[in-house]
Amino acid sequence: MMDKQREEQIDRWAKYVRESNGEWKKAHTEFINAQFEKSNAFYRRLALQPGGKEKIIRLFGIKNLEALPFLV
Repeated sequence: MMDKQREEQIDRWAKYVRESNGEWKKAHTEFINAQFEKSNAFYRRLALQPGGKEKIIRLFGIKNLEALPFLV
């Protein structure tokens, strides 16, 4: 069961999407891109730490290191 606050948040977003004439797409794209940027920045910082590259390789089960030269 969804809690009341989460349900209200979904209702607000749905209303915004219906009433924004497509403007929501820009806000949504910016949000998603920011999430990817933060994630990538974290992994770049982690790769610089002692044992960081090995942690990334294990975390994602990376087998083809040639595809990700920053990890070599």
